[in-house]
Amino acid sequence: MKTQHIRTIHSFVKREGRLTTGQQLAIDTQWPEFGINYSEEKLNFTTLFDNEADVILEIGFGNGDSLWQMAQAQPEKNYFGIEVHRPGVGHLLRLVEQTDCKNIRVSNHDAIDVLEHQIPDNSIDRLQLFFPDPWHKKKHNKRRIVQEKFINQVARILKPDGIFHLATDWEHYAKHMLSTLNDCDLFNNLSDDNTYVPKPEERPTTKFEKRGHRLGHGVWDLLFQKK
Repeated sequence: MKTQHIRTIHSFVKREGRLTTGQQLAIDTQWPEFGINYSEEKLNFTTLFDNEADVILEIGFGNGDSLWQMAQAQPEKNYFGIEVHRPGVGHLLRLVEQTDCKNIRVSNHDAIDVLEHQIPDNSIDRLQLFFPDPWHKKKHNKRRIVQEKFINQVARILKPDGIFHLATDWEHYAKHMLSTLNDCDLFNNLSDDNTYVPKPEERPTTKFEKRGHRLGHGVWDLLFQKK
């Protein structure tokens, strides 16, 4: 009898792209200090950052520009970014090296695995999910990362009163996020009318977002607080 393997449904497509020489060099030289290898052992953020400051976790940081900007603006906080695409990891590590930015750590692995196995309970002060793949075709909606199981993981790792900040430029996905989180009794919606919030000042505007604005695209921010 053949062994059947259950295929994991990913919320991303790994379009690797080509690493530039600078990105590869940054990975080679900076990963030992700033990179976090995947394992099934829980991380200790106090040891990892050598302090007890707030930890902000971002899932899918793209090329890392906005994560780096936030880390630069708030050096008193710790930033942990997860991104599966190595060119983005390399770009961020180049920025880290060029600016001697010490409050960033990086994982190059599937965020679902990292959350489940590496992030301790009640250890994250703020989780950021900005512009995740919307999987806009109905047959692909099951690939969207914002699903009940994921939200339960977010609630597990956030500290009491921790913040879950989401943003998307796809209105249909924004409505999905809103309804899914409003239906969850683990979070409170921080908007005045139980919908969306104005763009928080701490979230940088990305090049991708600016291009969307020029094309007339909307952007929806959501802020939820763990009960």
